[in-house]
Amino acid sequence: MKKTKLILTAAVISSMTINCKNSSKAEVKTVESGTTEIIETSEGIAGNFEDIENYAAAEFTIKGMTCAMGCAKTIEKKLAKTDGVFSAKVDFENELANVEFDADKIDKDALNKIVTGVSNTYSVHDMKISDQPFSVKKK
Repeated sequence: MKKTKLILTAAVISSMTINCKNSSKAEVKTVESGTTEIIETSEGIAGNFEDIENYAAAEFTIKGMTCAMGCAKTIEKKLAKTDGVFSAKVDFENELANVEFDADKIDKDALNKIVTGVSNTYSVHDMKISDQPFSVKKK
């Protein structure tokens, strides 16, 4: 009986170790958008935003988050999966969200509804919209 438990425990630990390894390779997708080619990676979109006609970037605070994994990551995933959103980052510690999107498909109200739709405890404040990518703003 002890041998069976030991073998079963070793098998479970081995299985978890193999399945839980993080992949070091980023997923790369190439998307054609009019005359602009955009490269999408697991970190968001890398490319030339100058040629995207209706590019917009929103920066806003999110109040009501209580944890990084349950709250911030859930909001980030919900935003990122929305049609028209190029990238989304939610910083739990600073209560800050950065979203790059197609202004023809998404607007301020839609972003607000997405965040508050995750939970009624979240609220959006101080939303600023720009036509410059966040990478350009940082330089």
